[in-house]
Amino acid sequence: MFRRLRRMRLNPQIRDLVEETHLQIAHFIYPLFITHGEKIKREIETMPDVYQMSLDVALEECEKLEKLGIKSIILFGIPAIKDSTGSEALSQEGIIAQAVRSIKEKFPHMLVSVDLCFCEYTDHGHCGILNPKLQSVDNDLTLEILSKQAVILAQSGADLIAPSAMIDGMILHLRQSLDKAGFSYIPIMSYSTKFASGYYGPFRDVAQSTPSFGDRKSYQQNPANRREAILESLEDEAQGADILMVKPALAYLDIVRDIRERTLLPLAVYNVSGEYAMLKYAQKANLIDYERVLLETMMGFRRAGADIIISYHAKEIAQLLKTTS
Repeated sequence: MFRRLRRMRLNPQIRDLVEETHLQIAHFIYPLFITHGEKIKREIETMPDVYQMSLDVALEECEKLEKLGIKSIILFGIPAIKDSTGSEALSQEGIIAQAVRSIKEKFPHMLVSVDLCFCEYTDHGHCGILNPKLQSVDNDLTLEILSKQAVILAQSGADLIAPSAMIDGMILHLRQSLDKAGFSYIPIMSYSTKFASGYYGPFRDVAQSTPSFGDRKSYQQNPANRREAILESLEDEAQGADILMVKPALAYLDIVRDIRERTLLPLAVYNVSGEYAMLKYAQKANLIDYERVLLETMMGFRRAGADIIISYHAKEIAQLLKTTS
C-alpha cells in the first residue's frame, strides 16, 4: 500500500492526475469597499493592499479584476453620513445601490454580490436597530429594514444577496420579501455560521464599523459551540438559503467540514481580515515562504469543503495560478 502511494508521487504527471482538491480563480469572490467622493483610493494601514475606493476608482479596479480572470466581487459600503437606523442603506441613491448600477452597466458579466447588514451604516456600529432596554439589536425591527435593503439592492441589479447580520429568521424574511418584490430568481448567500470573532479587527478599520459600545455576542455565534454552529447553518438552509457560509475560515475548518458533511448546498468561507493581515505581516517580516503558505491556506479551505472563498488575497491568487498553470 505505502509503496503504491509513493509510486504515484514520484511522477509529477501522475501526481497531478490523482490530485484530489483543485484551486481555481473561479472559486473566489473579491471584496471591494466603496466610499463617497471621487479619485479616492485610501489604503488601510492594518490591511496592506486593501483600499477604500470611490466609485470611479472601483470601476477601474473592476477592469483590472476582469483582466486577472476574477469575475465575482462583493461590495461593502462606507457612507458619508451614519445614523441610528442606517438610513443611507435604505435609499435608491445609497452608496452601494449606486455602485451596483454603475458596475453592472459597465461590467455586465461581473457577478456582483452585496453584503447585507447595517454595521457600516449605523452610528452605533451594531447590525440593526437597537432596542434601548436591552442595549442590543431589536431582532424584528431589524428584519424589516434588512428586507428593504435587500429589495433596493436587487432593484439596482445585484446578482447575489449576502446577509451577514445573523438575525433570527432573517433568511425566511428576506426570501419572502424578495419573492414578493419579483426577485424570486436572486439567490441568498447567508453568513449562516458567523462567529463572534477577534479575527475581524482590521475589517472594522476599513469598513469603519466598530461598535460604539458592547459587542455582537448576543447575535453572533459563540466560538466554543460546535453543535450550535452546525445548527445555525442548517436552520438557514431550512429557511431557504441557497449558499451557506462559515466566517471566519482559518480557525473554524472543523465547522466547515461538519457543515459540508450535513448539506448538499454550496458552501462558502470568508477568509477574513485578521487572517489576511497575519499572512501579509508575516510576509513583510520574511517569516514564511509567503506564496507557498498562501496557496496552502487556500487549498486547506477547499479541502475542508468550501466551494467558494471570499478573500482579499484573490488578486494574488489569480496571478499565482497563472504562473503555475
